[in-house]
Amino acid sequence: MNTEEHVIKESPRMGDRVWREALSWFWVLIAFVLIEGTLGQARVIPSASMENTLLIGDHLIVSRFGYDAGLPFTSWHVPLWRNPRRQQVVIFRAPLPGSPDFVKRVIGQPGDKIAIKKGMVYVNDQPLDEPYVVREVTGGNSANSIADNYPPAPSELWRFGLQSDWAVQIGNFIHDGEIVVPPGRYFVMGDNRDNSYDSRFWGFVPRSSIVGTPLFVYMSIDAPEEVWEPGHIGERFAAYLNAVLHPHEVRWRRLFSTF
Repeated sequence: MNTEEHVIKESPRMGDRVWREALSWFWVLIAFVLIEGTLGQARVIPSASMENTLLIGDHLIVSRFGYDAGLPFTSWHVPLWRNPRRQQVVIFRAPLPGSPDFVKRVIGQPGDKIAIKKGMVYVNDQPLDEPYVVREVTGGNSANSIADNYPPAPSELWRFGLQSDWAVQIGNFIHDGEIVVPPGRYFVMGDNRDNSYDSRFWGFVPRSSIVGTPLFVYMSIDAPEEVWEPGHIGERFAAYLNAVLHPHEVRWRRLFSTF
């Protein structure tokens, strides 16, 4: 005679289900904090200061590994062991209150002597090869341009729009017509040399402010500059929707570009 066994499985109690769900989300949160806070972040370029290396609307994956660790959505962070190389592109916390993070290229490391003469950048008295630089002013020989002649003479410090604190302090770092980068600081400039608000205007970047370095472009959308500025959520959503409806707005050739 065949017999059938009826096994009745007890349903998990509500408390157990809630606990397992909470534990799952806890580990998701931990993973997010570790990745976002120590390994990598997604960023978007809102300005033209790094053209043509980085274009407005480029979406980047930024490596924080070894540079900086912190808690997402807070100001708490700790600088780590890696230091940027000369001519490396870096992301750093803005030197101006209320501004978003900046992206520039390291030109001077601690101890370096920097000067710009007739548009040519000299580091430690040697001309720096800069194939990435874009210039709006042709000729590179303007006596009236801070991009072509730097540091400015003491009598001209207030003529070039230097930030007031830097205009007062810059003299402490000028020796024999060159800027000397102090310990723990970096001198940075944008590749779009005539359209970049950088160390020439506001001073050095502390090592503790450096967040990381870009790895690659994962998306690039041709849209106006203001779309990518903080707070323009509606305009940014419209740009993404427009890119879906009009794929030619995506700069496909820039995808997965590295640095």
